[in-house]
Amino acid sequence: MPLHRIPHPRPYPIRIALLAVVALALFAATGVYAKQPSKVVVKEADNATLGRTILTTTKGRTLYSLSVETHGKFICTGSCLASWKPLAVPAGVTPKGPVKLGTIKRPDGKTQVTFKGRPLYSFNGDVKPGEANGQGLKDVGTWHAAQVAKASAPPAPEPESPYPY
Repeated sequence: MPLHRIPHPRPYPIRIALLAVVALALFAATGVYAKQPSKVVVKEADNATLGRTILTTTKGRTLYSLSVETHGKFICTGSCLASWKPLAVPAGVTPKGPVKLGTIKRPDGKTQVTFKGRPLYSFNGDVKPGEANGQGLKDVGTWHAAQVAKASAPPAPEPESPYPY
């Protein structure tokens, strides 16, 4: 009489499932599934000409905002963009810097970096890092260097009294 073998489940499906779980864990650990990539696009610098701390590009170019560009309203479009270059990041990238930054979608579809809700631009009239030749220029609004508010220094401690209580 021939012996009939009882079929046993093959270990292959279990191995494949285990391998998939391990691969998924490795991808998650390396950041492949990160929500959004981030990129440092802004730094701050003390500007001697302006006497303030301002935002610059990572290459030291002064960043500006236009006074009338608020609440998602873009004024600098078309020929304005010949002089003022929007600080843009690829879609889905979170801009980072020493201050809280945001993004807004431009009319041309690009993603522009914002500070305090205002789109940021560099000025073609600034040739060297640290220049602020765009400060105060007026057209349909006024261009201002993006100023960083510095925290005030804590008050100096009072000297100890030489008199006992």
